[in-house]
Amino acid sequence: MRRGWVSCLSLIVIALALCRDSEAQPATRVPRVGVLSPGSSTESPAVQREPFERGLRELGWTPGSGVVIEYRYAEGRVARLGELAAELVKLKMDVIVARSYAAVEAARRASSTIPIVMSAADDPVFHGFVKSLARPGGNITGLANVVGELEAKRLELLKGAMPGLTRVGILENPAASTGPRRQVLMTALDAAAHSLGLEIKTFKVDRTEELAETFAAMSRARVGAVLVRADVLILEPNRSQVAALAAMQRLPAMYPWRFYIDVGGLMSYATSIPAFHHRSATYVDRILKGAKPADLPVEQPSKFELIVNLKAARALELTIPHSFLLRADEVIE
Repeated sequence: MRRGWVSCLSLIVIALALCRDSEAQPATRVPRVGVLSPGSSTESPAVQREPFERGLRELGWTPGSGVVIEYRYAEGRVARLGELAAELVKLKMDVIVARSYAAVEAARRASSTIPIVMSAADDPVFHGFVKSLARPGGNITGLANVVGELEAKRLELLKGAMPGLTRVGILENPAASTGPRRQVLMTALDAAAHSLGLEIKTFKVDRTEELAETFAAMSRARVGAVLVRADVLILEPNRSQVAALAAMQRLPAMYPWRFYIDVGGLMSYATSIPAFHHRSATYVDRILKGAKPADLPVEQPSKFELIVNLKAARALELTIPHSFLLRADEVIE
């Protein structure tokens, strides 16, 4: 009997010791990742959220349990990005993923120590986000978007699809590209237009309510086609309306992203936005495992695709040369 009591007492002592050890060793902290976007929370998950979280899962991180993700959307109001970035800093994020130049700038102003991963930011060297692509040198790294440099190519492709084209409307939201960088891009676009024998006229829209009238104004100006510039604030969140208005005004349009074609647009020449966000998970993974942003080279896209929607072309009664279609990576019938 006594031996049984001794054994029981021993088990109690061991259990108490294990409890003390457990209390002395706190549970492993779950990493926290903030995602800052100037766009809308209603945007299709397939564009940003799904590819990013899929990338994390492929690398062994389970959103919600293995890693906490805090999404913050400015809903098209760039001025809110600073407030949202400060909120993420206050929540002690381990990494902040920032989509677009404006989001990266807001995150940079909010913190010089928290690692920031760019998910498609245009020309980070020009904007001073990194010292160089090979050696970022600070707390920012990630993926550089070259959409601006592609605009001259898109203009060339428009001319190739419509050999008789003489006048092109440039549709943009001025808030999407400001300061010296915008001037550099517009100067390059002017030079490309001159070399192609094209006249270009810029049409600006900074509110969703202005879209219909802006397309009507382009039609009145008798432009032969439209080049739509990248814009995460107005044009991209309203891409279905943009494509529908172009069709209604019978204006062939070249778009900066594939997802415009998915809602009825005519042509796009671009890399993939979902691929940017999927790839950004790799940077998050490496940083959470101890890598320093300063040591992670910035990546640039290497694959670009020309997509042509023949159904949209037929609706516009537009005959695209067969030689041009042979250049396309995908032709949608």
